[in-house]
Parts: sequence; structure tokens; C-alpha cells
Amino acid sequence: MKINNIKVYQIDIPLIEKAYKWANENIVNNFDCTIVVIETDNNIQGVGEVCNLGSSYLPAYSKGVRSGILEIGKNLIGKDPTNINTINIEMDKSLYGHPYVKSPIDMACWDIIGKYYKAPIWQLFGGKYGETISLYRAISQEDPEQMKESVKQYKSEGYQKFQLKVGGYYQEDIERIKQVDSILNDSNILVADANTGWKTHEALKVIDKTCHLNIYYEQPCETYNECLLIREKNNRPFILDESIFSLNSFLTAYKDKAMDIINLKISKLGGLTKSKQIRDLCVELNIPMTIEDSWGGDIATAAISHLAHSTPIDYRFSSTDFNSYNAISYSEGSPQRINGQFKASDSYGLGVVLDFTKLGKPKFIIS
Repeated sequence: MKINNIKVYQIDIPLIEKAYKWANENIVNNFDCTIVVIETDNNIQGVGEVCNLGSSYLPAYSKGVRSGILEIGKNLIGKDPTNINTINIEMDKSLYGHPYVKSPIDMACWDIIGKYYKAPIWQLFGGKYGETISLYRAISQEDPEQMKESVKQYKSEGYQKFQLKVGGYYQEDIERIKQVDSILNDSNILVADANTGWKTHEALKVIDKTCHLNIYYEQPCETYNECLLIREKNNRPFILDESIFSLNSFLTAYKDKAMDIINLKISKLGGLTKSKQIRDLCVELNIPMTIEDSWGGDIATAAISHLAHSTPIDYRFSSTDFNSYNAISYSEGSPQRINGQFKASDSYGLGVVLDFTKLGKPKFIIS
């Protein structure tokens, strides 16, 4: 089998809640998503997606995805998409770094592999654990009372896990955490996710005022060394996210005992292939994971579900369902949330069928 062409689409995805806010005054009202469709010479089609969380959060941006695909796409024409390691080697040879550019291509190749071998991706990744996957709900950064009301609403919809977007003015963050904790019970999980937003002295002050609560702290500071310093002064469960961007960064953090849990984002690592590598190593080394992506629509949500559902339950700290945040859907088959949970499709590949009437014409085609 050979790749005949790569079609690249762009779609704007608005949010049901109109805006999503997090640390460092970041805000997104509309997500610029790139969808990749790979067509092969035996009429199997694979789909992938990447949706960056704005341009100032991670070293990734939406226009960079599309220009990067133009850089590497020609070298993939004629290659066998089921030879996934060769595809990744070729992408790395063509473009140094920029893993977010490669993620939707890798994802689309896995979709093809599943369809070719007539298996869902979760089966190719080791099998399915459990009937459903528990989800967390991210709570956009607002004033403390508003965030508490949002958690109340999502509790009523079945969520048991909540990720508060803090990393703002630290005294207000203390109040955000306290307000939300006041309405939770022992079966709930509360994560204070600063998304790199605190200075070390601010993180220490927040922890001093809230460490008596049942809380996890996630990526308090920008650099790995700053986070490690906070970890050493903190006896609460600790999560690293932005500092885990490769297999080597994970191994360094593991050696340093820098975290209890990692947040594994598919596009940050370069796709499902490299995400699975770290996932499998986490299982071997007893490190639970939040399995997700930076953001996404129907395709990214499906990819998350397959990676999560093929992960042993004890190592699935949480996952998320981006399509329930979004105001539009462009496909059939993407997993749907029910009572704070979802499950991966049993259909071949990702199990997603695109509605091309909603995508419009491709931005470009590489052939």
C-alpha cells in the first residue's frame, strides 16, 4: 500500500461556553484546527487532527501545522502508511522538531492501519480495559464563585474529576481552590492546574494555604527545575504536564522523582506512536497518566479514547472529551460523553467518519 495524496483541511471550532481561559492571561474563543486526510492506492483513507491551544501556550501554532505539513508531505507520497516507524523516521528527517506538525499524519496512518487490518486502534494498542473511561472536566479560569458554580453544574452531569485552571493572581487562586473544594466530597478528584503560571514563591504560598485539602498540583511553574523545587517542598500528589514533551524528558523526570502522575498530550509528543511508547513505559514504571491532547475536535477525541481504553485502568488517572466542549461536530462515530465517561469505538481504525460538507474544500493537497 502507498500514500497517494495528503489533503489538509482547516476548520474553526467555537466553544459552547464561548471562551476558554487559563494561566498567563491566555484565552481562546475559537480553535483553529487542522484535519489531515491521507488517501492510499487501495482506497483506504485515514484521518488525523491537531488543534493547538492558541499560539502563546506551547511552542506550537496552527499556521505552523499547515506550513510544516507542506515541508514534509512530499517526502511521504509513495510511502507505505502501515510502516509507521518508517513514516516517523521520514518525518523527523524532513523536519527537525515540531512534533505537533507530525501528530495528525501519524494519527491518520494509524487510522489506515486499523482499517487495513480490520481492527480498532485500541485492539492494536494492546486490548481494551474496562467498559468506559472516566473523564475530567477542565474549569475555565474565572472568578472563584463562578468556577464553583461551573463545578456544581458539571457534577450534576456526572463528572467526578475537575481540573481548575489556576496560575493567575495567586491570592485569587487560593480562593478558587478553597471555593471549589468546599462543594466536593471524598469521591471527587480536584487538580489545581497552573499551566506554568506561578513563580516559585507564588506556588509555595498557594500550597501553604491549600495543602490541607484533598488536592493535586499540576505544573505550577514554567521550567522543569522550578517545578522540581516545588515538588521537593510539597507532599501532595504532583503532576507534570508541559515539562513532559519527549521520552527523554519523561525519563529525566522519572529519575529525579519529579512527579507522581504525568499529563500525556498526543500532539505535544508527535502523535500516537510516540505517545504509546511513553504510555507503555509509564505502565512498566508505575506512573499513572492523564491521557489527552492539547485540544481537539471529533478526531482528537477519538484518538484519546483509543489510547486511554488500551491503558490498564490503574494507570488511567483521567482523560478528557474535547468534543463536549465544542459547539460543532464534523463527523459520526466520535465517542460521546455519558455521565462523565466515554468509550472508544469498536469500529476499525479510529472509528470516525467525516462529514466533508462541514469541512469545505481542502486548504491544499499534496500528491
